[in-house]
Amino acid sequence: MALPLISRRKLCSAFTYLVLIFQACNGFYLPGSYMHTYSTGDEIYAKVNSLTSIETELPFSYYSLPYCKPHGGIKKSAENLGELLMGDQIDNSPYRFRMNVNESLYICTTPPLSENEVKLLKQRTRDLYQVNMILDNLPAMRVLIHEYEGAGVEIIGTGEEGMGVISEADKKKASGYEIVGFEVVPCSVKYDPEKMTKLHIYDNVTSVNCPLDLDKSQIIREQERVSFTYEVEFVKSNIRWPSRWDAYLKMEGARVHWFSILNSLMVIFFLAGIVFVIFLRTVRRDLTRYEELDKEAQAQMNEELSGWKLVVGDVFREPSHSKLLCVMVGDGVQITGMAVVTIVFAAFGFMSPASRGMLLTGMILLYLFLGIAAGYVGVRMWTTIKGTSEGWRSVSWSIACFFPGIVFVILTVLNFILWGSNSTGAIPISLYFILLSLWFCISVPLTLLGGHFGTRAEPIKYPVRTNQIPREIPARKYPSWLLVLGAGTLPFGTLFIELFFILSSIWLGRFYYVFGFLLIVLSLLVIVCAEVSVVLTYMHLCVEDWMWWWKAFYASGSVALYVFLYSINYLVFDLQSLSGPVSATLYLGYSLIMAIAIMLSTGTIGFLTSFYFVHYLFSSVKID
Repeated sequence: MALPLISRRKLCSAFTYLVLIFQACNGFYLPGSYMHTYSTGDEIYAKVNSLTSIETELPFSYYSLPYCKPHGGIKKSAENLGELLMGDQIDNSPYRFRMNVNESLYICTTPPLSENEVKLLKQRTRDLYQVNMILDNLPAMRVLIHEYEGAGVEIIGTGEEGMGVISEADKKKASGYEIVGFEVVPCSVKYDPEKMTKLHIYDNVTSVNCPLDLDKSQIIREQERVSFTYEVEFVKSNIRWPSRWDAYLKMEGARVHWFSILNSLMVIFFLAGIVFVIFLRTVRRDLTRYEELDKEAQAQMNEELSGWKLVVGDVFREPSHSKLLCVMVGDGVQITGMAVVTIVFAAFGFMSPASRGMLLTGMILLYLFLGIAAGYVGVRMWTTIKGTSEGWRSVSWSIACFFPGIVFVILTVLNFILWGSNSTGAIPISLYFILLSLWFCISVPLTLLGGHFGTRAEPIKYPVRTNQIPREIPARKYPSWLLVLGAGTLPFGTLFIELFFILSSIWLGRFYYVFGFLLIVLSLLVIVCAEVSVVLTYMHLCVEDWMWWWKAFYASGSVALYVFLYSINYLVFDLQSLSGPVSATLYLGYSLIMAIAIMLSTGTIGFLTSFYFVHYLFSSVKID
């Protein structure tokens, strides 16, 4: 839990848990994190990240408030692409710790507060902004304590409950200390500014307890001067260094995750049963009867029978807006590949939370390089539908610009809103040029290269000929789009529980590290999308509706509509603290990007499965 921002406070105490390094320690080391061993007296400086609030979702720079600045000026830490896009702004701070030295220190006394600074402090306090401090790559929080004993560990002492414990190895094997936890407790104390201004930074001060009487707390008003001090206490802990992230990544609601998976399995088995009946009973039986008849009997049978067998001359007729379909399928392949590879790597521990922004950075890079797969699939589908590769460059360019263009427009609108609010969440102009360079220098060329490979690949041959005159589709009692929209409820039932945890991690500042569950849910979602689309396509063919292409795409892609509606429901009922139209606009904008990505991904899965189902179905019919 990060440090709550209390404008009338000074930092009173910071408890740092540490562990003595020992060679007998065996554990799992999170990728992206490295041990730092310190000796007694070594100086360690805490860093500060952007101020954040679940009330507004608008991050602001730590030094936008009148806090003490470090000696030597503010220096920004190097940030990766993911950190910049998430609005992180990590700066150095004046908070210095000396390893294993307990002390109470003075930092600074602010100049008299101006009217604007007082208003800003009170506004940030009302909006429940919190300070995010980092020490040895650990965010500040109240750590949960886990007793841990192993070979070569000798318990030296145990602190008070909630304070932490430390373990020490055999002294002969000791080589230093490692920080395994970091807790900050804020406190507001009124000091005499005349006395405090005589002190210098890091001068020792008398230790104080947090006053319960408000009269002894610091008042925030114009011309008031605020003194900042802090107190450091090192407490021994038996938590080993490889386990120091356990308190942050502790999974809650494991039974709920398992319930979600079991619920999805029930849906899969139900749909699998329907597909099994279609293939083994209906389709195979009809094909067997059809193939046993001679030509005259087949002609007579065609007049008497109804169903999918009657659309054999129209089933592969070019769909309306075929270029848009190929573009959306290509982008869907790119998004699906990015999601699968990212979640697999994260499930195996390669996307450590210790490496901030690595998850988002990895997703962007994967998306860029998977442009070659998007171009290949989209252009090959185009050559299959058209029968020629003419126009493949236009299709490749459209694939490279369709989804990124939508995201770019939405982010630009949201960015203007963030710029107007002076938030650190706004994307800098320099980062805009970097993203555009990555887009047009990596993604677009790779998509064109994939499209070139798609033109050289053998087009998929249709098993039946298409009639010159399209067959009339019989009138139905209900519109087909109702069935398509209803089909999206089944994939949504597979992922909505996991979606709740993901939204909570994004908007409530929680860690999400149950990628193993997410990988299982993703696998089940792919299966459900494929089954739903196949069943719906077969149902349309049975009523002689040969315009199945877009219906197959949206049968599974319609889950995005329910995802977006659920996001609105989450905003209304679970993010009730979110205040202001700016915050709601940001939330809905990012939710819209997520819904569009899900639509392209799930729609592509359903369409490609239905395409190969229809191809297999009609390749079994003998046509002279």
